[in-house]
Amino acid sequence: MTFAEHLLQLRKQRGLKQTELAKIIGIGWRAYQTYERGEREPTLSTLIALADFYDLSLDELVCRER
Repeated sequence: MTFAEHLLQLRKQRGLKQTELAKIIGIGWRAYQTYERGEREPTLSTLIALADFYDLSLDELVCRER
């Protein structure tokens, strides 16, 4: 699973709209939309906000495996 796919899956599991999640983590919804589409990668501060919101480690959030 790609990072973009994982973001989409996590958001849908919570029943949130992109606009709602973007507001919760303090970014614009258009920026968030580009992350779910795989067009851009979020900044470290945004990754941390997402990981905190979903109660995941950064590795889990970005689908990193050793």
